Amino acid sequence: MGAAMATIKRGGKGVRRAAKASSRASKARKAKARTGGFIDGVMALLPFSEEQWQKFFLVSIIAGAAALAWFLASLAGLPAVAQAKIASVASDAGFEVRNIQVNGIDRMNTDRVYERVLVERDQPMPLVDLESTRERLLELAWVEDARVSRQLPATLSIDIVERVPHAVLVKPDRLMLIDRAGVELEPISTRKAREMLKISGPGAARQVENLDSLLAAAPALGPQVSGAEWVGNRRWNLTFKTGQVLALPQGDTEAASALVSFARLDGQNRLLGGKVTTFDMRAPPRIYMRIPGRADEVLSGEAGT
Repeated sequence: MGAAMATIKRGGKGVRRAAKASSRASKARKAKARTGGFIDGVMALLPFSEEQWQKFFLVSIIAGAAALAWFLASLAGLPAVAQAKIASVASDAGFEVRNIQVNGIDRMNTDRVYERVLVERDQPMPLVDLESTRERLLELAWVEDARVSRQLPATLSIDIVERVPHAVLVKPDRLMLIDRAGVELEPISTRKAREMLKISGPGAARQVENLDSLLAAAPALGPQVSGAEWVGNRRWNLTFKTGQVLALPQGDTEAASALVSFARLDGQNRLLGGKVTTFDMRAPPRIYMRIPGRADEVLSGEAGT
């Protein structure tokens, strides 16, 4: 009887253990199913295809292997060897420059950009020096700024910020298109430059922003100015579309004040388009007006007020 009772106890304990084990296994399967379902749900919500995820994991694996190879080679004092090996692995995996994508070009010749970048064609992506490529692009007159980036696996992306043409610089042998900073962009024909503001005189290109501020003081006159000569590296002579010339005094404040006074007088007396060929305001408050065949006329008390 004692042996039977012992047998019953062992049997009961084994059943309970089996039940507990079965319960734990069931809970594990359910948890795994819930976790897998949650992960699948998250993956479904993300805007990536299965192919894109495979590429991402491939890139991650290659990047990890490359980093490990570089670290081990650096410990051994062989970074150049590691770099060559990484480049070889990347190239074999298709990570090399096969496409060059250029964005942001409107006015400049696109071929000039490709000439500076094609040296990177067929290079393994790890060997492309982005900063060096950018510096080569900044050497182009039309390029104000540039950004170079990798679009794995095989595209080198170039984003260009172009300079904006603003005026024409009159040089002894040619006309040059310039931007607001006075940077020379490219030669321009007389025909194309006909309606553009022409700037002349030694050092005039460095005074473009100064001239813009001056003309902004009298907005009504700005559109009527066809040319500006920087005289003696100190002051401006403005030529209007009528062919008449206005000589301004030196000094930013003095020149702006004189231009505002001239705008006021023109509004009152219709000076532009008249017989006067030159208005001299270098000695305010007087204005000397030159009329061909007649002595200079003087108007006092208006300039500089």
